[in-house]
Amino acid sequence: MTARSPRSPRSPRSKATTITAADVRSAALSLPDTTEKLAWGQPTFRVAGKIFASLGDDETAMGVKCPKEDRAELIAAEPEKFFLKEGHDDHYAWMRVRLAALEDAGELAAILADSWRQVAPRRLQAEHPELEGPGEGEGQGQG
Repeated sequence: MTARSPRSPRSPRSKATTITAADVRSAALSLPDTTEKLAWGQPTFRVAGKIFASLGDDETAMGVKCPKEDRAELIAAEPEKFFLKEGHDDHYAWMRVRLAALEDAGELAAILADSWRQVAPRRLQAEHPELEGPGEGEGQGQG
């Protein structure tokens, strides 16, 4: 995840809809070669067998991949949106996102696509250039 929020500049909030677990599932499964698998009692979303997103127990937050070096800046900039699950996320390139704090489905899709790119094989990323993040050339995943 880049050090800035993966959405357009903040506009006045007029949240007509709240992002739900069903929206997360739909957006995640729309990404290429994504599968859903239950793990630890929670839905997880995977590409090439690697988890890039999960829904929390109460379905009010999702977990996504995020480089450790980017997390602090994102959390400091938008603490109502981004957070760590203490004792779990501390040691992993992972972060939580409160669904109710998301601006819209576009922001949800951008965050999930960013997380997907972090684990998707380069070959698969190359087949889907429409999922490249801002300022990216070749994919950054493993492959």
